Amino acid sequence: MARAHTEHALSEPGTEAPPEPEDISVEVSHQVVGRSPWELFWRRFRRDKFAVGGAFVVIFMFLIAILAPVIAGFTHGPNEVHLDRLDSFGIPTGPQSGFPFGVDTAGRDLFIRVIYGARTSLFIAFFATGIATVIGVTLGMLAGFFRGKTDTVISRTIDVVLSLPVLLLALGLVSACGLEKNGCLGGIIKPGLLLISYVIGLFSWPYIARIVRGQVLSLREKEFIESARSLGATNRRIMFREVLPNVAAPIIVYTTLIIPNNILFEAALSFLGVGVPPTTPSWGKELSDAGTIFTVAWWMMLFPGLFLFFTTLAFNLVGDGLRDALDPRTGG
Repeated sequence: MARAHTEHALSEPGTEAPPEPEDISVEVSHQVVGRSPWELFWRRFRRDKFAVGGAFVVIFMFLIAILAPVIAGFTHGPNEVHLDRLDSFGIPTGPQSGFPFGVDTAGRDLFIRVIYGARTSLFIAFFATGIATVIGVTLGMLAGFFRGKTDTVISRTIDVVLSLPVLLLALGLVSACGLEKNGCLGGIIKPGLLLISYVIGLFSWPYIARIVRGQVLSLREKEFIESARSLGATNRRIMFREVLPNVAAPIIVYTTLIIPNNILFEAALSFLGVGVPPTTPSWGKELSDAGTIFTVAWWMMLFPGLFLFFTTLAFNLVGDGLRDALDPRTGG
């Protein structure tokens, strides 16, 4: 009945039919996807092909350093002498079967010495960098947060350390502590890898302290610091819960950048003959040994030099990539 009434109404002149309902489909062309800070960091970092390549080189060096005893177990030890690999004049022979990098002046396998040198360089660089980071971050935060007399004392100390002839002092300290087997300070600091790490870390902290101080000086005036202080947070809590996480990015970046400097520092000390003991393989020591014979034994300088060059270059590339990836102004 109702249907007939509707049809009659539509049949009357001047009456328009109501519009038929249409299917409305909404197509979202641009969807906003939330990304975590880690996803943003990785998205920016992987765009830098040089940084990614540097990261692969760093990982490769770490694997070589870790697996050095395993590799040496299949061939020769780092201090094993092969006099039959020296010619009749006592000159080492070059790359050959079983000795891909040749031998050094003492007849030791240069390949094994080089991969063990990666262990020495990376251990000293990371341990020394850790010491410098702890000292630098602590003093930099204290100077930037408390300012006043604390800032003056720490800043003047930084200026004094930066004005010192670092290499000469390092040579003197390492030489003085290496004269006796007991070392320095009643046997607390003994010759070896730890002594080199302590000396390098002692002269590396002022740079990171200055960076942290500058960052903290700008952060302590921010609104979130004032809010935390108004809620009754102590200075210690503000420094470790509010300030430190916000300076983590520049700390990570600069730490990555000073690792290659510390590797070169250790190589320089070993090259000058006051680094690690002679029985401990080191790239700097190998380069020092090649200094008098590289004209006839080019491999003694080439292979340790290449490893040293590519390792420091890789760390610098990774540091540059981290700096760009952790910069919030970089488009993600």
